Amino acid sequence: MNTTQRTDQQTSAERRRRELLEAADRVVLRDGPQASMNAIAAEAGITKPILYRHFGDKGGLYAALAKRHTDALLDSLRAALDAPADRRERVESTLDTYLAAIEARPQVYRFLMHPAEGSAAQGDQGFDVGKHSAPLLRRMGEELAQVIEERLDLGPDTRRLARVWGHGIVGMMHAAGDWWLGERPCSRQELVRSLADLLWGRLAAAGDRMGGPGF
Repeated sequence: MNTTQRTDQQTSAERRRRELLEAADRVVLRDGPQASMNAIAAEAGITKPILYRHFGDKGGLYAALAKRHTDALLDSLRAALDAPADRRERVESTLDTYLAAIEARPQVYRFLMHPAEGSAAQGDQGFDVGKHSAPLLRRMGEELAQVIEERLDLGPDTRRLARVWGHGIVGMMHAAGDWWLGERPCSRQELVRSLADLLWGRLAAAGDRMGGPGF
């Protein structure tokens, strides 16, 4: 097989994988955590063994969907963090971006963060929620920590504090957002303001590394 043939095969496989993930997305939007491999295979017009061939099992499919949605969310969060506005506005915009994302697609959020809600009914034994969902939060925490480290001067402990803050803020967003999505005790705007007020202590007073408006 020559290089061109290998490249064509790889392109075809990537396109097919993308099509299967789009079919999975449609089922998740409809069924949330109840989304099953059978339903996803049917939506894609294939048999379940073919779906397994591409992703291995539900955990493999979950990981691929999680990366797809986390990549998109992180792009949106970075855009909010880098918008031409003052620091308070950017903090609020970043919080709102996350909350708007889970509000717009609650079934996707529940599939990613609460997959066990549907596992018992489907017979998906051994699907470890923490094994799959915890890395999403860790990745978001590390990404935010990098942004904080690059944009704020926190003194000699900048790297350590940036990681503490990054993971702490992500944990806060996740916990508060999960509670809010389930109970809707206030508007999204009210939650954003309240969370921003909580953060508005040392963060507001920190010096900037770049001489501009900073993080």
